[in-house]
Amino acid sequence: MGTVAEQLLEVLVQAGVRRIYGVVGDSLNPLVDAIRRSKGAVEWVAVCNEEAGAFAASAESQVTGGLAVCAGSCGPGNAHLVQGLYDARRSGASVLAIASHIPTDQIGTEFFQETHPELLFRDVADWCEQLSLPAQLPRMGRIAVQHALGAPGVSVLVLPGDVAAEAAVNPTGGYTAVPATGRVQPAAEVTAELARQLNAAKKVALFCGAGARDAHTEVMRLAGTLHAPVGHTLRGKEWIQYDNPYDVGMIGLLGYGACYDALHEADLVLMLGADFPYDSFLPKARTVQVDRDARALGRRTPLQLAVHGDVAATLDALQPQLTPHTDRAFLDTMLNRHERALTKAVDAYTTRVERHTPIHPEYAASVLDSLAADDAVFTVDTGMNNVWAARYLTPNGRRRVIGSFTHGSMANALPQAIGAAYADPDRQVVALCGDGGLSMLLGELITVRQHDLNLKAVVFNNASLGMVRLEMLVDGLPAFGTDHPPVDYSAIARAIGIPSRRVELPTDVHKALDEALNRPGPALVEIVTDPNALSVPSHISLDQVKGFALAAGRTVLDGGVGTMIDLARANLRNIPRP
Repeated sequence: MGTVAEQLLEVLVQAGVRRIYGVVGDSLNPLVDAIRRSKGAVEWVAVCNEEAGAFAASAESQVTGGLAVCAGSCGPGNAHLVQGLYDARRSGASVLAIASHIPTDQIGTEFFQETHPELLFRDVADWCEQLSLPAQLPRMGRIAVQHALGAPGVSVLVLPGDVAAEAAVNPTGGYTAVPATGRVQPAAEVTAELARQLNAAKKVALFCGAGARDAHTEVMRLAGTLHAPVGHTLRGKEWIQYDNPYDVGMIGLLGYGACYDALHEADLVLMLGADFPYDSFLPKARTVQVDRDARALGRRTPLQLAVHGDVAATLDALQPQLTPHTDRAFLDTMLNRHERALTKAVDAYTTRVERHTPIHPEYAASVLDSLAADDAVFTVDTGMNNVWAARYLTPNGRRRVIGSFTHGSMANALPQAIGAAYADPDRQVVALCGDGGLSMLLGELITVRQHDLNLKAVVFNNASLGMVRLEMLVDGLPAFGTDHPPVDYSAIARAIGIPSRRVELPTDVHKALDEALNRPGPALVEIVTDPNALSVPSHISLDQVKGFALAAGRTVLDGGVGTMIDLARANLRNIPRP
């Protein structure tokens, strides 16, 4: 049976695990050595920071739908894991973290690198327990696996190094993990009441989130029956926007189109698998919510009906009880408004964009969208890159767009791309990195080169934390602390051994991206973009207008006249065009 570490690996292999992301360290040595002796059954993927390992595991799980594993050594190694694990939990990824611990006879003595992992991971993990005796295996390992798969979410198995090196005492036996939960269907009387309300409403709008992932057909059928416009969250975009003749875009600070209008002018809003956190954009009445997670019901806005169920199962049960709507005036009004919002830029816009320096990030994003593979996996840094991805990457049911969309961490794109590249080595993986995010975990370029991953990094370098800049302006504050001296990231990547190119002219964007996407192995394209290209939401409040005006006045008084002129010029043409 070997050691406890070897038996734990057997349990993980039975659950479909093929690799573990992490940084080696003394308390992890028994586990890492067991991986070495596994002769390829499990691969150790060395990263430069445990945070990146957790991000990579999160992305792998989101691509495969299965369990992914990361590990951290005691103390600081565990602390580094926390950021990526928070993102995994809030993204619904199935991730097991092995958090090694100091020797058991030293726990509680303020020993070197001592922390309390069971406390450290309490908020981030759905399950966190310490394996203290060899006899707790294989059972505790399987409990950890099933908690991660069943939530889905994060499990943390705390493993002292001395326990990992002890001899296993119980036979491992066979095991089949349960990777998916069953369908949740609402009670018949709840479905009947939902049908009654939908039949009575003259104007219905649908608002879909990531919980509608497996319900595209059912949502389109419902929209057709009710002549209902369909809006979506950022996480719902990849599952709902494609092949959707009822699409009216997205709400929120990244939003575009007529989604906000549709939700606020409808007689009834049906939220489907959406847990949109910015409740100020949501209507405060006339709302019904369907979600398989009962904890999410009513969390964002008051409901007149809460429906506990999977979106697809609920809509299947609902459909026979609906009376088809005959009046499509509301739908047509919203579709026309949506179209006008997307096409109000004049023809000269495109010409200006293709000649403008610094390069407009919208232009670069649209070129990337046109060149990327139909089944590409995009990973997107938090900040302005979220805006360009939301508005310019075109979903088709095969592409994936992964980001820290709920936790909102910086530096996620490159390590998530590492996990996606391992999950499917033959698939095109593109990391949309901001310069702020890339600089935070810059060392992971070494990871990409070390493992020769088939991964393309596209860096939007505006020498600024653009989203923070915008947030300051909206709050009436001049931008401060957001800008930094220019850095040549392509030069850094070349020094590491990654083929790279820096693009400063818009006429070079197409060729540089095309060459990078079509070469094997890693590549990096750095695009020097306009720092004044800030997003304009589809709905702007009076307070936001006042804040921007106040910031403009303060900036001018501080001597920043040129800055405000540049911002005005940049954003007069910044029309959302997905």
